[in-house]
Amino acid sequence: MWTPALGRFWRKNMSLYNLQKNELKYIKEVPFKLEKDIQSLCEENMSELLGCDFVKTEFAIENFRFDSLGFDKTTSSFVIVEYKRDKNFSVIDQGYAYLSVMLNHKSDFILEYNETTGGSLKRDDVDWTQSKVVFIAPSFTTYQKEAIGFKDLPIELYEIKKYSNDTVSFTQILAKNSKESIKTISKSNENVEKVSKEIKVYTEEERKEFGSQEIQELYEKLKNMILNIGDDISVKATKLYVAFIRKGNFCDINIQRNQLKIWLNLSKGSLNDNKNIAKDVSNTGHWGNGDYELVINSDSDIEYIVSLIRQSYNVSV
Repeated sequence: MWTPALGRFWRKNMSLYNLQKNELKYIKEVPFKLEKDIQSLCEENMSELLGCDFVKTEFAIENFRFDSLGFDKTTSSFVIVEYKRDKNFSVIDQGYAYLSVMLNHKSDFILEYNETTGGSLKRDDVDWTQSKVVFIAPSFTTYQKEAIGFKDLPIELYEIKKYSNDTVSFTQILAKNSKESIKTISKSNENVEKVSKEIKVYTEEERKEFGSQEIQELYEKLKNMILNIGDDISVKATKLYVAFIRKGNFCDINIQRNQLKIWLNLSKGSLNDNKNIAKDVSNTGHWGNGDYELVINSDSDIEYIVSLIRQSYNVSV
């Protein structure tokens, strides 16, 4: 079993209060009684929590049984979800073992998806490089949190907590300054070495390298302006673009050598574009989400473009 060296990771404990006439009333955490309670809650709300479609519960292959199987349509990839109440497990060992099983049984995953959803998914329709494993638990140990401190890890951790006022918190655990590659430990873990040859975790820095220095600077300027729209925006790199996410992707940016190509996740006819600079791609094949495409190669219209992006952000709730 591989074990990580302790590094730098921290997260302050969060306290919740109910404000009643300027007086704070502490809201207690209510522990989940069973692991199955967490599983049922997450499966019924997988689209809301993880942005993917729920496919199957207790999906079994050989001697393995996956708690939940999901499918992310934005990346065309499968998501394996595991729920934990105990803390005596290695996220690296278990995660890569599951990914290895999946890569060896691709046809079983496709068959299960088609039989369960009534779809017609084919092997080439799936981007296996963007597959991932998600662990969900009320809490993780410091050791487990340190284990995700790699820049290219296809494993995500989420803490879920339930409170006495019927509130649920769902928080992704992120490591600080993840610069080292998981491949540095591949020689000591057969599954890591095998899976790393086929699964690729894309980073924002890698996507930026497609652009010239001027375009990279333009992207950073646009990115900062987008992030200033709201405090609930996250950024995630995929194989084809960088996604800006609120509830779902509201803006996708493909960084090209001499321009940025932007897609707004708005339906045709819903964008207020007085300058008519957005292209209708509702009937055209394109990478990002939504029916509108923008191209930018300078900052001359950047404030106006951000106003269009803001419209997509406002409906992404």
